[in-house]
Amino acid sequence: MIQISALPAFTDNYIWLLQDPDTQRCAVVDPGDAAPVLAWLRQNPEWSLSDILITHHHHDHVGGVEQLKSATNAKVYGPADETIPGRDVALKDNTRITALGLDFDVYTLPGHTLGHIAYYHRGMLFCGDTLFAAGCGRLFEGTPEQMHASLQRLAALPDDTQVYCTHEYTQSNLTFAQAVEPHNADIAERVEEVRQRRARGEMTLPSNLALEKRTNPFLRTAETSVKQKADERNGRDNRSGAEVFASLRAWKDKF
Repeated sequence: MIQISALPAFTDNYIWLLQDPDTQRCAVVDPGDAAPVLAWLRQNPEWSLSDILITHHHHDHVGGVEQLKSATNAKVYGPADETIPGRDVALKDNTRITALGLDFDVYTLPGHTLGHIAYYHRGMLFCGDTLFAAGCGRLFEGTPEQMHASLQRLAALPDDTQVYCTHEYTQSNLTFAQAVEPHNADIAERVEEVRQRRARGEMTLPSNLALEKRTNPFLRTAETSVKQKADERNGRDNRSGAEVFASLRAWKDKF
């Protein structure tokens, strides 16, 4: 059984660490900084790093790749359409890789960046900066239409899928979610739970898709309450889910 834990990096990044107890091999996802991973490996010398999974090219996700690769000879996987340092295997949409004995399906999810990918194995999703707990990534390269389609693709995965995104943004995202849906009881409950967790210094991840569908406005563009708020914000009738999404994202960017 794969064990998953988080190595904090920078101010709010998480580097996901996957461990296979049977082989004592491990993998990391989006190591923007090599130091936390190397420190963990020094403290656990019986473990070897075999795989590095990259979702997109931003420095806080790839900054530690080359140092880790040279120190461990791990294999580096990353999106084919982006420049990824040290990449050994270039991944396209709907391909499959095997890491730590697990098959991961690769999804291309344009929006945050154009070549952004996610890794999915039954029950677990490593989605980088596409889907966040109660939010989504900024559109640095893609269009609202692309990001909306990417999020809808992830929302179609099973409800019990654990969402391993890479930033501790949950509390601020929920503040926005509550502004969009002030009468959503699920959001109010989650706000209080997350407040208590953060007060104890605990992380709020992973999330799961069932919870996201109840509390994440960017997955709720078909809800009447969300559409009405989007219409109110930009003074127009947002006819499609992508238009509702665009209105929400523009509002969140200035929130």
